[in-house]
Amino acid sequence: LEKLKSFYMNQGYLEFAVESTQVSISPDKQDVYITVNIAEGDRYQVSSVKVAGDFTLSEDELKKLLKIKTGEVFSREKLNESTKAISDRLGKEGYAFANVNAAPEIDKEKNKVAFTIFVDPGKRVYVRRVNVTGNTKTRDEVIRREIRQMEGGWYDADKVTASKQRVDKLGFFSEVAVETPAVSGTSDQLDVNVNVTEKPTGNLMLGLGTSSTDKVILSGSIAQNNFMGSGNNVAIQVNSAKTYRTYVFSYTNPYFTQDGVSQGFDIYHRTFNTTSTTLAYYSSSSTGGAIRFGFPIGEKESIGVGLGLDSTSIKTYTQTPQYYKDYVTKFGETNLSVPLTLSWASDGKDSFFFPTKGTFQRASLEVALPGGDLTYYRASYQLQHFVPLNSKFTLMLNGEYGMANGYGASGLPFFKNYYAGGVTSVRGYKASSLGPIYTDPSTTTQYRLGGNRRVIGNAELLWSLPGMDKSFRMGWFVDGGQVYGSDEKVEFANLRYSTGLSAAWISPIGPLKFSIGRPLNKKDTDKTEVFQFQMGTTF
Repeated sequence: LEKLKSFYMNQGYLEFAVESTQVSISPDKQDVYITVNIAEGDRYQVSSVKVAGDFTLSEDELKKLLKIKTGEVFSREKLNESTKAISDRLGKEGYAFANVNAAPEIDKEKNKVAFTIFVDPGKRVYVRRVNVTGNTKTRDEVIRREIRQMEGGWYDADKVTASKQRVDKLGFFSEVAVETPAVSGTSDQLDVNVNVTEKPTGNLMLGLGTSSTDKVILSGSIAQNNFMGSGNNVAIQVNSAKTYRTYVFSYTNPYFTQDGVSQGFDIYHRTFNTTSTTLAYYSSSSTGGAIRFGFPIGEKESIGVGLGLDSTSIKTYTQTPQYYKDYVTKFGETNLSVPLTLSWASDGKDSFFFPTKGTFQRASLEVALPGGDLTYYRASYQLQHFVPLNSKFTLMLNGEYGMANGYGASGLPFFKNYYAGGVTSVRGYKASSLGPIYTDPSTTTQYRLGGNRRVIGNAELLWSLPGMDKSFRMGWFVDGGQVYGSDEKVEFANLRYSTGLSAAWISPIGPLKFSIGRPLNKKDTDKTEVFQFQMGTTF
């Protein structure tokens, strides 16, 4: 009934009322009938909107916050948004207990209504103390360094909201609650109480997949995002399959300095063997490491800088494309490179695990510096946007573009090509199956080469089940993407598309991910994979 009333009130029916309701049961007692008697009343138009009271801000600034306008059909939703906007703006200036109320003046003859919005800011309030509770494992300082509202400073509603979001984005807590109670016996003080509920931050991930070549693909990682309650991240990743093996150790200190400069390093060893796949025949072995730093340039933005050292060895075979063989003959089987990485990221999402609104952007550049055996660059950009359609549904839009090339004698190494297809790009197609194809002239077998440009686009309608908004989310997705060779034009007509359903569940035994994808414009040379899943456990 409240939704019915809201619908009418938002359409201008200021005097709408529910006069009575009757409930009856069918003779066979199988159905229940509810009869609602309503009085719509007349539809009203807004004749004027005034602001009155004790102004701490200019009247012009307050009027700019009004969502309800003169000449429009009355809407209770817009009226409530107007009073809330003024209250929030006063809260930003320290007036935590402001009263903002709208008084209507109804002209029934003309079906018009005038509103006077009375503003009483009250006293300006400062924060006496910031209290942190519930952190049984995480150190107090790890939470406090994310809080932007300072003790002894004027209360700022925006800073309190930002503090809650930053603590939530740590990913260490299942619940983050912030309250701002007034201090007893005072009229100009309040406390900010931050209460958190710890959750397991260690992650033991096991992945299982199948393909026509690898049969079974096993992957695993062990990570502690909150190592000994310090907020530091330690991770070991192991992937093992018939075609590849990966071993990575990573460490990150997000607060290497008190100003929020992060420091981390990675050590890795990777092997890749395509001789039993549809990728062009070759095998590689890479060993290296990198050190990286992150510099915050705002509440939501950061810049990253990293420098690494990589040694890659390549082995060719009879079926290896001649271009690959020529590259190895010219530059040798083992190449040393010194990659410099630069990145910029902006994270405006409202949640770490299941965002409902906000935008994420990331631009990155990897350049193999002169002095090594390889000289190339790889540049990429990602834009991800979450749009709340209503309280239940969220639209996620994601776009990615990557390009790479050589700038010296070595050109772009073929093992630095982009690939697409699979659970992280275009679901419904097998991993790395999209893009240019090489046909072996002796066997007519086709192999995937990858390319120097990649385009990915994803649109996904996300929703949570009632009572499970923190642990379970489903989605209907449409993916599109393609990889292009250096001699090809980027044409969207060549994109491959797919659609399907996805599910993500943070279950008692760990995070589970599922997707069922169906290609929409599959070509004869495309390789498809309908079902994919990932499972793990937390500790």
